[in-house]
Amino acid sequence: MTTTAKPTSTAPEALMLDIAKRHFHVETLDTRNSDGLDFHDVAIWSIRAALIEAYAAGLAAARR
Repeated sequence: MTTTAKPTSTAPEALMLDIAKRHFHVETLDTRNSDGLDFHDVAIWSIRAALIEAYAAGLAAARR
């Protein structure tokens, strides 16, 4: 069984989780070793919106 190390809580991690919660309605980005919890059906427009938001956040961070 493969497990993924849990990343430390950092600003980028918190931002990614916030984006995922709002766009994909997930509780966590941690692997939970359950197909029902680790795999989600997501609309393509939700993926696009989340990527646009993440990209904009990266640009804003780079400008600071």
